[in-house]
Amino acid sequence: MEAEVRYPVEWEADVVLRDGTTAHVRPIRPSDSDALQRFHGGQSERSVYLRFFVSMSRLSARDLRRFTEVDHRDRVALVAVRTGPDGEEIIGVGRFDRVEPTQAEVAFNIADAVQGRGVGSVLLEHLAAAAREVGVRRFTAEVLPQNGRMIAVFREAGYQLEQRMDDGVVQVGVDLDPTDRSREVMADREHRAEARSVERLLAAEEVLVLGPGEGDTTSAQAVAAARVAQGVVTNGLACHTTGVAPALAGEGLGDEAAGLLHAWPSVADVPRTVGLAVLALSPPAAIRAVPELEAAGVPGAVVVSSGFGETGEAGLAAQRELLRAAHAAGMRIVGPASYGLIASAQGRTLDASLTGDVPPAGDVGFFCQSAPTAVTLLATVRRRGIGVSAFVSAGHRADVSGNDLMQYWVDDPATQVVCLNLESIGNPRKFSRIARRLARVKPVVVVTAGRSGQVVPPGHTVRPTRAPRRALEEMFRQSGVIHAANTHQLVDVAQLLSHQPLPTGRRVGILTSAAALTAAVAEAIVSAGLEVAEASAYLPEDADAAAVDAALDALYAPDACDAVMVVNIPTLRPRTRAASRSVARAAARSGRTTVVTMLGLHGLEDELAAPDADGVRRHVPAYSTADDAVQALGAVARYARWRAEGHSEPVRPSGIDRARARAVVEAELLRGARAAADGPAPVPPLLDEESAGALLAAYGIHLWPSVRVPDADEAVAAAERLGWPVVLKHTAGALRHRADLGAVRLDIGDAAELRAAVQQVRAAVAGLVPAVAPGPLPFEVQRMAGVGVACVVRSTEDPLYGPVVSFGLAGDAVDLLEDMTFGIPPLTVADVGTMVRSIGAAPRLFGYGGAPVVDLAALEDLLGRVSVMADDLPELRSLELYPVLASDAGCSVLTARIRLESAQRTDALRRALPS
Repeated sequence: MEAEVRYPVEWEADVVLRDGTTAHVRPIRPSDSDALQRFHGGQSERSVYLRFFVSMSRLSARDLRRFTEVDHRDRVALVAVRTGPDGEEIIGVGRFDRVEPTQAEVAFNIADAVQGRGVGSVLLEHLAAAAREVGVRRFTAEVLPQNGRMIAVFREAGYQLEQRMDDGVVQVGVDLDPTDRSREVMADREHRAEARSVERLLAAEEVLVLGPGEGDTTSAQAVAAARVAQGVVTNGLACHTTGVAPALAGEGLGDEAAGLLHAWPSVADVPRTVGLAVLALSPPAAIRAVPELEAAGVPGAVVVSSGFGETGEAGLAAQRELLRAAHAAGMRIVGPASYGLIASAQGRTLDASLTGDVPPAGDVGFFCQSAPTAVTLLATVRRRGIGVSAFVSAGHRADVSGNDLMQYWVDDPATQVVCLNLESIGNPRKFSRIARRLARVKPVVVVTAGRSGQVVPPGHTVRPTRAPRRALEEMFRQSGVIHAANTHQLVDVAQLLSHQPLPTGRRVGILTSAAALTAAVAEAIVSAGLEVAEASAYLPEDADAAAVDAALDALYAPDACDAVMVVNIPTLRPRTRAASRSVARAAARSGRTTVVTMLGLHGLEDELAAPDADGVRRHVPAYSTADDAVQALGAVARYARWRAEGHSEPVRPSGIDRARARAVVEAELLRGARAAADGPAPVPPLLDEESAGALLAAYGIHLWPSVRVPDADEAVAAAERLGWPVVLKHTAGALRHRADLGAVRLDIGDAAELRAAVQQVRAAVAGLVPAVAPGPLPFEVQRMAGVGVACVVRSTEDPLYGPVVSFGLAGDAVDLLEDMTFGIPPLTVADVGTMVRSIGAAPRLFGYGGAPVVDLAALEDLLGRVSVMADDLPELRSLELYPVLASDAGCSVLTARIRLESAQRTDALRRALPS
């Protein structure tokens, strides 16, 4: 009997198209025959000809079976679908048929109605990912010359492409190994599509509020609907409510606002086009509302009601069903349990939130998750007087996330500062990639619920992470993100970035009202990684206006300092406004970054505002304490330095053979799968020296040969082959590097000395680790390397972060003090340099104690190659190069421990929304 074909459910994905709408991509099924026939029948004659090179009005029964009954390995087909009047409708088909072990013929057919929306490029991405998974490395296709759209899909994908004309047909060949260009193309397309999907939500001019009707009413949902309706009406937008008690129309709104509110019994009765829906409904009612909203052309919805993922499995299932229905309808969802969204631009305000007090319009974009967090954050923002361009509460973050908002804010002219309050980071690799892109043009400030950033809202699941807690900080640093300790500090930094220029350096000029204050502030400045400028001074409390102006002139003189800190806390008499106004005028006139701590002032106060050289009214931010001001200034200065250092190029080592590396990985995984037939091992076995050396060699890393031996005779024979002098090591895992326990003997010059060393090592380790028996080959012989600094380079494939690369100096610095730096690939040249130089023991690399300076270029090259290897190979579960001997003549990799395991990354080489 023929083996049952497994349906690869992991290939299913929701995607955002070029126009910001959504679709669902999945493998084709035999049950799709009718839908495929409808799809074919809806195509123009020209489209059918371009796909099949002949005209055919219908697909034959034989063709339908051939197209829909596939094995998902040698014959693969994916469809892009949306809901339609007859159920699920196909809007695009992509398929490949294997013609050689690593080559397949590919073809696409895109519905005429969605041409130009990026369906073809999405299907190519997903087909390529599926092909790589089943061992196909190259696509070929025959395309008619007049099929310019399909040729463009191949040409613009960023893969290695070949084209030639043969008998009137364009023969296309595409190598599917990812390239820098293909990754860049995917990221750019993802950016444009996700930004457009968010723009559609925030640009809504008409809002439809769906509240509870008969049989589906709760007091909480009714109150939520009323609050949203009031907010929308108050801000001058047409508000439509359906199924809400008539009393809502006038409740608390006033006669003028009530006149703008209309109620209809159903969505179908609404006479105008609506840009956004707000749902204050129970889960079943919200799910039922999606088809009605789709029919009305509503691009997205904000779900302010709860009862979803936070209630347990049933609620989580309802949340998933809502998401599936919305994505199949081309819609994005904010929520559930969202506090709503606010957008201010070009003199208009969209308030589709539960707040009753919208903050002023401005240039700061805010994103948070839970409603309680939104309440606190909005209250703080209003109290400080910070202007908001957009405010989005994602609730359970089932769909629209902080990544989506960051994509939108990259190009949004109304937003100049981005602030995110995150309860979790579900996809750190994607977050890092988008945040780095955004931080190059606009500051990004983030506060996380915990130091790990992995706290998960109710109803969500999370993959356990093996990454160290410091990996989050390193990810933020690499991405240029300002990591705030809490919401208070988030807003501290935001008010500085919103109204002051970035500091041009680290020198801070101080002006205080007391000498003791000057000393305290100077200490805080140094602790924050800044420097105290020589221009610093203090003025007595009774200084007159002329003395104040003279002191400010000196402080703001050209090249006197890079930033100014003013602390004015009078103890004998009330504070006057003269000093604050003088500071505001001086700061605006000079364009120099300025912060103040003045008694009674907090946030963005009117008396600390003045027009700058361009006539723009700038506020000098006021802080309750000098420590708060210095912490905010230090964070902004670090960001300014990151941004000014230039955008370093990604690491691109030469001499990399990815095809060879892939062959080694697949051979080892196949060997492991065969071994697993006898029972899977709890931990994947280490690669033997030959396989480890071959894998490293594919990335230009030379592994010094070594030989495992059972006794002294074999040790001497190995030494003769390798060359004297040699090193002898015990192979027990706990003793491999423990020279202090007698398990390692160095610089052995002849056979007699080596035989003696074998006996000495055997005696030294006897009884130390009786439970860690190394097996029949207890010793390892290796040629002795020269003098140098022993280092350790590691990489771990984390379920959440993907690859995490680390670097440190071997020995106690790593083992006891955890003196290591971490990086999340892909790394830039600057990232690698920072990792090498940032460890506490780094002076040992730079000639500490008279030793020669190591070859830093060679060390950075090695670390860069490991980072590229880890980024390329999700199957690289763990790698340890220990020791790596760094000297003034280069780097020698003496030992490598590598484990491989099948893996799936959260940031795959295909675009996909949360599922």
